[in-house]
Amino acid sequence: MKSISGKKLCSIVEKKGWILKKITGSHHIYQQAESTQILSIPVHANKDLKIGTLKALMKIADLTEEDL
Repeated sequence: MKSISGKKLCSIVEKKGWILKKITGSHHIYQQAESTQILSIPVHANKDLKIGTLKALMKIADLTEEDL
């Protein structure tokens, strides 16, 4: 799996219906309207996310590798 940046992941989850609730420091906090599930994406300039972090966020957001 190829890693992507936090900025890129933010744009992907926004297309999937996640709504940006707030930005705390370098973390963008997303939530879905029909769910209480929260997604916290670290955005550090254009640095790629670590693979483990990316996989965990993808699992919460119900994303597949094809979505990336």
